[in-house]
Amino acid sequence: MNPIRYKIHGSFILQTLLLTFLVLALFGPLLNLLIWTVAESWFFPHALPGQWGLKYWGQVFSPYSDVSGSLSISVLIAVLAVIVCLIISVPAGYALAQRSMPLRAFFMLLFLIPQAFPNLTVYMNVARLFYQWGLNGSVAGVVLVHSVHGLMYAIWISVAAFSSVDPQLARASRNLGAGPVYTFFHIVLPQAAPGLIAASIFVFLESLDEFTATFFVGAPDIITLPILLYTASMSGNYQVSSITALILLVPSVLFMLIIQRFMRPEMLSKLGK
Repeated sequence: MNPIRYKIHGSFILQTLLLTFLVLALFGPLLNLLIWTVAESWFFPHALPGQWGLKYWGQVFSPYSDVSGSLSISVLIAVLAVIVCLIISVPAGYALAQRSMPLRAFFMLLFLIPQAFPNLTVYMNVARLFYQWGLNGSVAGVVLVHSVHGLMYAIWISVAAFSSVDPQLARASRNLGAGPVYTFFHIVLPQAAPGLIAASIFVFLESLDEFTATFFVGAPDIITLPILLYTASMSGNYQVSSITALILLVPSVLFMLIIQRFMRPEMLSKLGK
């Protein structure tokens, strides 16, 4: 065989193997999850379920199931966490986007601190404090701890969103006689809106999927979908846990497609600056 053709053939085989491995690594667990959602009976050493059906889907969405209630409380907590984060991150992001702000780098790093420590240690101590303050086992306590965790995404993306705003438009508005409040709400905020929407989606998904904080601060009174998924998997009910995981996966995929639309390249270049 020609050495050049042999080299090309070997490179093609290597690329095919790497691509196959990547596809299996990405979609193998998802395929296994999808099979479990329609498997009524699946025991080792069988490679495929012995009985297929939608029996467990009926159980999950029955009026007597805990899934609908857990989904409702999960969405409520996520929406409230988004509202709290936006109330803090919009003015903070606008202020931190100004390069002349004193101690700007310090405040930017301050919002990274919750990510610098092991979550388990932090939430155990938070649960102890919340128990003393009467917030343990309450929606308010779970929303608060989710908001603290989501502020990192909200602040950093908000800073990038406001940094990507064209300052000439704001100056033109002020030169034409508009006040600072009018300029912010009618000129600056609409330009930063795509980034703020992306930040809201990140916070929403982070709150929707959060398990550790909810487990230590909210359980057993607050049962979100991740808590329900954990309970079902620990009891060996893999069908219900797989369906619950799929319910959590769908909004993540949909919202990530939306984020891809709103996260402009010029805004992404401002992250961390």
